[in-house]
Amino acid sequence: MQRLPEPLKVLVEQLSRLPGLGPKSALRLAMTLLKWPENNTRSLGKAIHDLRDNLHLCSRCGSLTDTDPCAVCTDGSRSRETLCLVSEWDSLLALEDGGFYRGQYMILGGLIAPLDNVTPEHLELNRLQHRLAEGEITELIFALGTTMEAENTATYVKQLVASRFPHIRVTRLAQGIPLGSEVKFVDKETLRQSLNYRQEL
Repeated sequence: MQRLPEPLKVLVEQLSRLPGLGPKSALRLAMTLLKWPENNTRSLGKAIHDLRDNLHLCSRCGSLTDTDPCAVCTDGSRSRETLCLVSEWDSLLALEDGGFYRGQYMILGGLIAPLDNVTPEHLELNRLQHRLAEGEITELIFALGTTMEAENTATYVKQLVASRFPHIRVTRLAQGIPLGSEVKFVDKETLRQSLNYRQEL
């Protein structure tokens, strides 16, 4: 890195801060950018520069958007009675990519994790309560995952909803043995969850 021209060295150092990019990968990427036509690299640079100015959080659901409220919140064809609670924006994207959920979303902005100093005060619980207080939501769906942090968060939010909005039904995504798996290869915790959340046939 010492022999790189200063502008290239600065770019490589910046790129290597991105997840999954070490110094060698960052250098390869920088060299690829140098081979691009000038207008393509300038366009990429402008897109990166404008990212912070053009993207913000939706005031209703907390999703990343270039309009406020976002396209999901303003879509009149979606159910306004179900609210799917996710921890981060990428979980919303995963559910939307499936195309099978047609309700509303709320992004918590993380999960309760005392070891990482993430407490309920760090989450978007005020936004959630405001949304539930509007009176449209009849079901709150937890799509938080199955980690210890997700379980702690679900328990906390469930108690909050039960005390302030007892008329709202609280559900969670089904848990258990994934499709294509055999029981003998499934870990004990997944088997326990599968038994706890077994369904009528």
